[in-house]
Amino acid sequence: MLKAGDIIVASVQFTDTAEVKNRPAVVLFEELGNVVIVGITSNLKMKGIPLTKSEGALKDSVIKLNYIFTISEEMVSKVIFHLSKEKKHLIFDELTKKLVGLKV
Repeated sequence: MLKAGDIIVASVQFTDTAEVKNRPAVVLFEELGNVVIVGITSNLKMKGIPLTKSEGALKDSVIKLNYIFTISEEMVSKVIFHLSKEKKHLIFDELTKKLVGLKV
């Protein structure tokens, strides 16, 4: 069972192509076999929340809060590590700021 804050490797489709690759991601939540995730990139020029090797990442990376999507739990190949409580709160706070900014 996947938990919020798990760093996983999953098969995901890129936004600008139909290509599917195994990529790292952060689990936001899992429900009924669907996993809502946030993408991670090693491109440090991208905006997002830093994720460092000292936290468990294979290389310094960025959690891309603008890259949220849902995958099937079958698309998850493994769990790498789990984020700290503080990092999970930072993700929640930053996502909340973005969502509050939405006009309904």
